[in-house]
Amino acid sequence: MKVNANTIRAGNVIEHDGKQWSVLKITILQPGKGGAFVQAEIRDIKSGNKSNERFRTQESVEKLMVDQREATFLFRDGDTLTLMDTENYEQFELPVEMVGAAATYLQDGMELSVNLVEGNPVSASLPPHVTMEIIEAEPVVKGQTASSSYKPGTLENGERVMVPHHIEAGTRIVVSTEDGSYVERAKN
Repeated sequence: MKVNANTIRAGNVIEHDGKQWSVLKITILQPGKGGAFVQAEIRDIKSGNKSNERFRTQESVEKLMVDQREATFLFRDGDTLTLMDTENYEQFELPVEMVGAAATYLQDGMELSVNLVEGNPVSASLPPHVTMEIIEAEPVVKGQTASSSYKPGTLENGERVMVPHHIEAGTRIVVSTEDGSYVERAKN
């Protein structure tokens, strides 16, 4: 199915230069001069080689139809994730690189969407948001209480995130798994 390059997302599978590629990361760039373009970090499904490609935003890209299955994350062993198919309860393994940078937000029992091409897993994606606890946050600097001010905080997984000034250590927040940004304070 042909789609515009600006509609592809991490986790999609595309065909480019006669090969099947799993999209790991997408960045839409708008230079000061010229038209916008999509910078895609992609991985060859067969060989596992990574590449970076640039597409004009209105360029047509062949998006492959994939089977999508739900799986539960069980545990991580080095560079391998063990998942369980929620339909038939079979366990299978995936390399961490199939999840990409979002792997740092994996939590036990989390539901993932796994894309399969010809029965083989090619990519996995996390839910768009996860709830995590802030374990460390810098104190508020007097005078920086404007609504648009943010301060650095550290999540329970060690990742750094910019949070509003009212967020303190021990607060649970919702984080975007796509870019690791603060979304909102978690509702208890």
